[in-house]
Amino acid sequence: MSKTLVTRTIGHFINGGATPGRGGRYGEVYDPATGEVSARVSFAGREDAEAAVAAAGAAFPGWAATPALRRARVLFRFKELLDRHADELAALITSEHGKVLSDARGSVTRGIEVVEFACGVPHLLKGSFSESVGTGVDSHSLRQPVGVCVGITPFNFPAMVPMWMFPVAIACGNTFVLKPSEKDPSCSMRLADLLAEAGLPAGVFNVLNGDREAVDALIRHPKVAAVSFVGSTPVAESIYRTATSEGKRVQALGGAKNHAVVMPDADLDQAVEALMGAAYGSAGERCMAVSVAVAVGEKTGDALVEKLATHLRGLKVRAGSDPEAEMGPLVTREHLARVKGYVEQGVLEGAKLVVDGRGLKVPGHEGGFFLGGCLFDRVTPRMRIYREEIFGPVLSVVRVPDFESALRLVNEHEYGNGAAVFTRDGDTAREFSARVQAGMVGVNVPIPVPLAFHSFGGWKRSLFGDLYVHGPEGVHFYTRLKTITSRWPAGVRTGADYVMPTMK
Repeated sequence: MSKTLVTRTIGHFINGGATPGRGGRYGEVYDPATGEVSARVSFAGREDAEAAVAAAGAAFPGWAATPALRRARVLFRFKELLDRHADELAALITSEHGKVLSDARGSVTRGIEVVEFACGVPHLLKGSFSESVGTGVDSHSLRQPVGVCVGITPFNFPAMVPMWMFPVAIACGNTFVLKPSEKDPSCSMRLADLLAEAGLPAGVFNVLNGDREAVDALIRHPKVAAVSFVGSTPVAESIYRTATSEGKRVQALGGAKNHAVVMPDADLDQAVEALMGAAYGSAGERCMAVSVAVAVGEKTGDALVEKLATHLRGLKVRAGSDPEAEMGPLVTREHLARVKGYVEQGVLEGAKLVVDGRGLKVPGHEGGFFLGGCLFDRVTPRMRIYREEIFGPVLSVVRVPDFESALRLVNEHEYGNGAAVFTRDGDTAREFSARVQAGMVGVNVPIPVPLAFHSFGGWKRSLFGDLYVHGPEGVHFYTRLKTITSRWPAGVRTGADYVMPTMK
């Protein structure tokens, strides 16, 4: 337990303002660079969850009836405030998550891009019209909001992932309850403040901090219509099954084991630089991190491992607030122990640990949750470090003889979030893109995260539900399609018709 005197308590944001909460339970928020407690966070109970959903439910009719253009104007003001406070938000992320400031700032920017997309909601909600589908009969369609929506988000992107969800949801006329990670809750509370400053009516956006008790209360609440989740696969599957059994629509994004296939003809220096950022950026705490490099051919494998090891030994691992840091600490002491356990498991299973980051000490931050970058070679598909998501700065190199073996390796894994290929050959790139079983594919791009006007999501056990987040599929998730067929009497009566209506 830290000796730091905790003076700050983080509560909830309900019905337009901060509230201390009534759950009576608290968690600790740490500065990962020092290992010291920086705040405590209130854990919501069912009474708090009921208050948040009630506030969102009460605000829904008025917000849904607000013209889409006016809703967009609130988001335009919110976007301006985000631009103005981006550095502040990045500093909050670094102080509670640990990632370096430049990475935190980049994640805020990617969140702002979704707000920019949502500002176009008057266009995004345009329906269709068909004149004279029958004699004197017209049909038109429109999209309407679903009601109270819930977002449950992970610790690794406390600004970006919530902004994958709520800007689109509220732009479409829904109200929202966000349950962020209890490990880094401050950013979500600040986003709520900025939304209120932008003119969002009370109750449209609420933040409920807490743990599993808060999650269970929200996903089972009868007034919640839709649930969005990003996190591990076991939790994603559990939330999907529970919430859908309660009649809710769900998009639950789970874990990943993203592969990057390095072909013999690849620009190896480019591939190595890309892999360094993709594997060790954000200390590997990304669902789109590349954690497996697939070297095609022994010669490719030898050269790849040698270059990766050289780069990795020079990686600047420091406090995230250090402007020269390239990688910061892990988020908690418990997560640090978990990742170290995987490294130990890899050694026991016979993988070759080329670079061991377990002994790293950062001067002046001896209590921080630091782990240096780790690199394994000769990893096989039977090893746990290959099969399971580590979520830390650990890269495994698997060697295969040819392209078909590489493609089969990727496709046989239970996860299908993202995959990449590094090659100079267009036919190889095209074949890989067409046949790989992953939701997001990079060609000489290591982390193929789509921009906001496309949609983000994986295949297989990386996604539970049919619709991805943000982009056009995000609009579809947060709205319901309604089709109206109309005829205006012109004084002509044809009598009752007891057969299926047709064009005749």
